[in-house]
Amino acid sequence: MNQLAIDKHREWHGKVETRVKCPVETSEELAIAYTPGVADVCLEIQRDPSLSFTLTGRANAVAVITDGTAILGLGNIGPEAGMPVMEGKCALFKAFGGIDAVPLCLRTTDTEEIIRIVKCLQGNFGGINLEDISAPRCFEIETRLKKELEIPVFHDDQHGTAIVMGAALLNAAKVVGKQLSDMRVVINGAGAAGITIGKFLLKLGVSDVIMVDKCGILVRDETYENRAHEEIARITNKTDRHGKLADAMKGADVFIGVSVGNLVNEEMVRSMADRPIVFACANPIPEITPERALAAGAAVVGTGSSKYPNQINNVLVFPGIFRGTFDAHAATITDEMMMAASMGIAATVSPEELSATYILPKAVDRRAHRAVAEAVKNAAPKK
Repeated sequence: MNQLAIDKHREWHGKVETRVKCPVETSEELAIAYTPGVADVCLEIQRDPSLSFTLTGRANAVAVITDGTAILGLGNIGPEAGMPVMEGKCALFKAFGGIDAVPLCLRTTDTEEIIRIVKCLQGNFGGINLEDISAPRCFEIETRLKKELEIPVFHDDQHGTAIVMGAALLNAAKVVGKQLSDMRVVINGAGAAGITIGKFLLKLGVSDVIMVDKCGILVRDETYENRAHEEIARITNKTDRHGKLADAMKGADVFIGVSVGNLVNEEMVRSMADRPIVFACANPIPEITPERALAAGAAVVGTGSSKYPNQINNVLVFPGIFRGTFDAHAATITDEMMMAASMGIAATVSPEELSATYILPKAVDRRAHRAVAEAVKNAAPKK
């Protein structure tokens, strides 16, 4: 147990707070910020609701929304128990993106109700960040909200993870001297993060992706209860491999784990292609420890932990991607914006800095957050 973290949270009583931006020290100031002056501002917005983006703080506000069903590696612990994580996300939004974020932990796991609540809330915010909602419900919630809302929707567990994984692979490929277009990538864990990583890496230019879940390699001629598995199977595994994880890893250039610890052994790594890349991101225990992966011949190793070099952390993504989206006044976050974010993160590591133990900037590196924001803004659709 991390007693220091518990003690600090008890001391803080939360990690974000409201700050007053306008002066309210005199009667005249109060009359402008509140009644009677505010009435005319309300009527302006009534005449043109889009003015809510310029006459209120909406344009720089994000709702961080969860139902508490997939909190970090803790699982379904409920909305109240998920609040410290959501508050932490909001603190990072402000610290690294200058964005005002509000944690909203919902006491419902009903897909339709979550969609209805978020739709009702959208007039208060410039964007929606979905967080720690279990699969497969998270897919439908995100897809529906993207279609039905007028503001950007981003599911960080899916797309944030995919973007930072893409950045890690872009730089790891340089270290091992390979092109993405020549690579075969094995992803173990066909949940929300794994499936989205697979789709994203194909868009980035990876030659082939093989998805592996508890049932083994996902193949095109199989029927799956999970519709998301059927969909990803149709665009992956182009050589029609069958079998288990060990079969998938033979000759693969990259292993990506977003599953559970200790699933990969040294022999599996030795069976991979020359100078393999291993991203074992299960938390708190990786699929294989960096020490064992390196001893078995891995050229570049990354994990989800700050204890090791090359932490693959989506903190590098979400503050900058919303900052760039807001600055571009974009109504949605496109694939092109997400790919630009990956490239922005990767480019933060200079050729002189790049090495097998330094493929990604640290999560606290403000250069990375600025680079993501600028890249996303430039890639946003022009009005």
